[in-house]
Amino acid sequence: MIVSLPFLAAVLLLSCSPAPETASTKTVTSDAVEVPEPSISQPEETVEPDSSAKDAVAQETPSQAVEVTTAPTPVSLRNDNDRTVYALGLVLSRNIADLELSPDEIEIVKRALSDAASGNPAVELNIWGPKIAELARARAAIAAESRDAAGAAFLNQAAARAGAQRTDSGIVYHELTAGSGTSPAASDTVRVNYRGTLIDGTEFDTSYTRNEPAEFSLGQVIPCWTEGMQKIRVGGKAELICPANLAYGPTSQPGIPANSTLIFEIELLAIVN
Repeated sequence: MIVSLPFLAAVLLLSCSPAPETASTKTVTSDAVEVPEPSISQPEETVEPDSSAKDAVAQETPSQAVEVTTAPTPVSLRNDNDRTVYALGLVLSRNIADLELSPDEIEIVKRALSDAASGNPAVELNIWGPKIAELARARAAIAAESRDAAGAAFLNQAAARAGAQRTDSGIVYHELTAGSGTSPAASDTVRVNYRGTLIDGTEFDTSYTRNEPAEFSLGQVIPCWTEGMQKIRVGGKAELICPANLAYGPTSQPGIPANSTLIFEIELLAIVN
């Protein structure tokens, strides 16, 4: 995975919010600053300060004043050009998702953008720029290892549910609605409605929003589908939970990070040959 510095900078400029107060969370919070509501109650008694207190107030220097800053106003999307540029940021952010930049690292990149704009970068780009690819590979490996562990735990939990079956290859199959027709062969083409999600519930693909079933040759899909679809009868609906090695493995796809365990809810409408 090769990530160029301009791409990295563009993503963080367009689609990243300022970091939260703690670095322990991956979620970037809003820039808004909550200000306590002023009290509308009045003191029961007004006490006139003595002369020494008045003198102390009079002698207060400007350096003792507290500076109050306001939160920056979020950039608005005023027209189609702005929305298109914003979409570019979303696409680029997906392409570098495996970097999983921390809030502190996002702040460093934002500093780099500011320094570059002022013509005063803190490091030599020709020295440190080539190291970006190395960083990307290291981060991707760490993230993939973490997803492997999370996926294995999820598969074990899913296989323990009532009615679930685990195949020898590791697929977890759970029938949701029994079909009354025949089951397809590995060489068949099928018409289906389906929904695909990651184990955290993030949806990455679905035929339902397109309002049109999809057709696939079972010889040209991921191994999990080729094997799992042969267990569903026409008219039936089932859930397939696919280990990463029977899905896309170490190769990232749009919306699907490397080494992701995938969940598919599939309705088999017909066998089309």
